[in-house]
Amino acid sequence: MLFEILLSLVIGTFAGTLTGLIPGIHINLIGAFIVSLSSTSSYPVNPIYLVVFITSMAITHTFLDFIPSVFLGCPDTDTELSILPGHKLLQKGQAYEAILLTGIGGLAATIILIAISFPSIILIPKAYSVIKKALPYLLILASALLILLEKRKLPAMLVFFLTGTLGLCVLNLKSLNQPLLPLLTGLFGGSVLVMSIKNKVKIPKQKITEPKLKSIRPFIGAALAAPICSFLPGLGSGQAAILGSTISKTDDKEFLALLGATNTLVMGFSFISLYTISKTRTGAAAAIKSIIGIPSAKIIGLVIATCALTSLIAFRLTKVLARTFVKKIQNIKYTSLSIATLLILSLIILLISKVSGLFVFLISTITGIYCIEMKVRRTNMMGCLLIPTIIFYLT
Repeated sequence: MLFEILLSLVIGTFAGTLTGLIPGIHINLIGAFIVSLSSTSSYPVNPIYLVVFITSMAITHTFLDFIPSVFLGCPDTDTELSILPGHKLLQKGQAYEAILLTGIGGLAATIILIAISFPSIILIPKAYSVIKKALPYLLILASALLILLEKRKLPAMLVFFLTGTLGLCVLNLKSLNQPLLPLLTGLFGGSVLVMSIKNKVKIPKQKITEPKLKSIRPFIGAALAAPICSFLPGLGSGQAAILGSTISKTDDKEFLALLGATNTLVMGFSFISLYTISKTRTGAAAAIKSIIGIPSAKIIGLVIATCALTSLIAFRLTKVLARTFVKKIQNIKYTSLSIATLLILSLIILLISKVSGLFVFLISTITGIYCIEMKVRRTNMMGCLLIPTIIFYLT
């Protein structure tokens, strides 16, 4: 059984590497496929192996998805904040350092997860039972905080409500398959790619230097913010990073480490939330619930152990692949690469969400471009999820 578990972990790590590196292919799609396969297969697989596979895939994804985010400007919902500081370092020739900072954050997050998982298992159910009725109001408070932290508050508010309206419209399209794919890809990926093509961005020569963090502030902020966001619906690692950076003031490099930490921590705590309060806050946790229901104490222990081992492998993969990307990016025309990536994203959306999804992708991309021109944090575009969630809980 140990061999099968380790094999599942290795295969899951490989799958997470693919979903992390290929824009538009998210772990939720693979998770949904695994759930479908587990219920229809003539040769059923032990559910424990599927749980290990999904966990290792999800954790690996949280490390590797920063590579396209920094190099291509193609983030998913967990890495959209890395675009600005990541691109700053890219333009300084420090893309390798930027990616490694997020990897260091992810590795630190695993240590934090192990350290506070047991206390969290005890505290989260008690905290959730107290605040459950206040969830929509807490989400409103969190949304208001995101806007108030902006220097340009009125444009930030406009962006928040504009994307919130778009999110309401898209999520209510019952005929649209996987609505979040074209919505979020357009807002956070397509818009950045179009702007890169328009501005004819050129990548300077990159250096391979090891990052040095002088403070543990990013990890303190992540440890305090991620558990809160992991069981509040509509809030992800982007919002946890904003909250964490408010708690612990960070510069650009520290912020990337903080974002890497919150990305992995929110994923890890989503498994704990499933175990403690039976709530799924990530697609990976939802897939596990569909396969085995609410995990037992032994299963959640296996999940945390899988997170720890996978993080070590994923960090090493991040270093190797980041170094490879840094060496190869110099030989590629960045504008051509952006155009090719945009076409690949369009094709994936067309195949999964059909023509209606392509239309949503177009509208979302235009909306994202408008929001970029407003010069506010792109995390305000998470109104596309927060506003529908708030309305859901209020009605």
